[in-house]
Amino acid sequence: MQRWLILVGIVCLLLGLLWPWLSKLPLGRLPGDLHIEREGFSFHFPLTTSVLISLLLSLILWWWRK
Repeated sequence: MQRWLILVGIVCLLLGLLWPWLSKLPLGRLPGDLHIEREGFSFHFPLTTSVLISLLLSLILWWWRK
């Protein structure tokens, strides 16, 4: 449990340090991400981005378990 907490902390630190560059990636603005805007209402659902991140994390965890 302690190793996982340390690992999560390190990942959060790295994401925070890399945020200026990560924010320039088109994640959240990919084709297939839903964005509906009406008067007084805005809805954003990053469907394609969610699938892409899920596939990437599944691949990394599969590789790590081997």
